[in-house]
Parts: sequence; C-alpha cells; structure tokens
Amino acid sequence: MPAEPSRTIAIACDHGGIDLKATLAAELEGDGYDVLDLGTNGSDSVDYPDFAYALASAIKDGKATRGVLVCGSGIGISIAANRHAEIRAALVHDALGARMCREHNDANVIAFGGRMIGVETARDCLNTFLNTEFEGGRHERRVDKLSNPK
Repeated sequence: MPAEPSRTIAIACDHGGIDLKATLAAELEGDGYDVLDLGTNGSDSVDYPDFAYALASAIKDGKATRGVLVCGSGIGISIAANRHAEIRAALVHDALGARMCREHNDANVIAFGGRMIGVETARDCLNTFLNTEFEGGRHERRVDKLSNPK
C-alpha cells in the first residue's frame, strides 16, 4: 500500500548534493517518514533543474507534501523549484531560517547547499522545518500572492 503523502517527503539533488541527500534521507527514514528519492544517485555531472522539476511534479501530483533539495550551493536548485506555482522553496543555512520559512512563508521545500552546510546543521534545519507550523494570520495573504500573483 502506498504511503500517505503527509508522511512522504520527496528528496532530490544534483551531483553536488549526493552525500548530504543520502544522510538526510536516512535521517528521514529513521524518523518514520517515507522517502521518495528522485535522484540523482551518482557523482556524474547532471543538471539541477531536472531534479528540482521532478520534485515539484511529485508535490503537485500529491505524491509528497514536502520536499528536500540539495545542490552544491543550494541556490540553483531552489531557483529552479520556485518556478513552479505549487512550490515555496527556501534555501536555509540555520535553524532560525528553517523556522521562519515555515512560520511566515509556509515553505513546502527546504533547500541546502551540499558544499556550504555541515551535516549536523542540515539535520537541525530539517528537523525544525518538519516540526514547525505555518502561523497563518497576516502571513496568509502574502503567501497566497506567491502562487496567485496579480
């Protein structure tokens, strides 16, 4: 039987994020999440937009409700993901950023730079991201404008 989307986290990376993706996927599985691994799974050079788009499609199609992206800096893959109206990807470097992207922006994807962040910091950020609720209220109208610009 397929996993519930609410407990399924999509994860994807390019060649610059292989090691961190593997570590975070294992962390997620250890915490009881079902991980939808969308690649890449080797060190050969690949194009990060392909993996950001695959993750965006998985969220759009209801296969997962949240996602984790990793590339070398985290910048390119987060930009690519944010081209999709369903995605609110936040590149974070610390737990405060992870908390704020959830509380104020209702981010549904967290992005990391595999060459920029330490493993323990990334784990802390991911845990914060997954355990922080959106505040709503005054932030709701702003978040609505992200997917429905006028």
